[in-house]
Amino acid sequence: MRLSWARAGAAALCLGAAGAASADDLPQTIRLVKPAIVAVGSYKKDRAPSAIVDGTGFVVGDGLTVLTAAHVFGRKTVDFERWVIYVGHGDDAQLRDAQILCTDKEHDVATVRFNGAAVPAAKFAPAEAEVEGRDIAFTGYPIGAVLGLYPATARGIISALVPAAIPQNTGAALTPDMIRRLQQNFKVYQLDATAYPGNSGSPLYRIDNGQVVGIVDSVYVKPTKESAIASAVGTPSGITYAIPIRYGRELLAKPGCGGG
Repeated sequence: MRLSWARAGAAALCLGAAGAASADDLPQTIRLVKPAIVAVGSYKKDRAPSAIVDGTGFVVGDGLTVLTAAHVFGRKTVDFERWVIYVGHGDDAQLRDAQILCTDKEHDVATVRFNGAAVPAAKFAPAEAEVEGRDIAFTGYPIGAVLGLYPATARGIISALVPAAIPQNTGAALTPDMIRRLQQNFKVYQLDATAYPGNSGSPLYRIDNGQVVGIVDSVYVKPTKESAIASAVGTPSGITYAIPIRYGRELLAKPGCGGG
């Protein structure tokens, strides 16, 4: 099913950072990664708008499986509303019916299977942990489909590898989620590029070769990671976080979660 979207572009967001990778690498890398980028959302015929974008995902494996953030599917669907994947960009975007395969709520990762022809898949980086200072970018739909399905790219570096939750001054300030994440020693990438609603599930990739190293996911991390900042300054920071790709690999390796 082909959808007609507003003819409006979203400029790529360059959010800085000098590093080992040349700035000349990024345009070529975006062209390499972009075919694997999909929008994740829902469709309901008698709704206005009928198509809604909840987040971003990227195609992996055999070209019919998508890796994204589990919280993208956090809301309940209503009658006659169905989860879908939007393949392609701009006015060439196509709607594909989708089925949620598996979710890892502890690390906020999910896999989805969609129908139709296969799509070029993204490649994973071989390393399980990236280094601080690595030049990275992420591509997705930072404001959903408000400007049409035109993915935008943000650039930056990996600022740090940090715990997904931070200790509090008193035990009373610890939530069950904080305690669980501290016990797991669950660490995430802190980035100096800014993600927006709709970027959840975007692939975090190396600028030099386009290999995916993580999954953009601030919504899941910030409530536990930045509670101290919010209490001190009254507003959340603009820091962005990403889940290391190892958790996506682990989910895909589970029976029935890789799609084929």
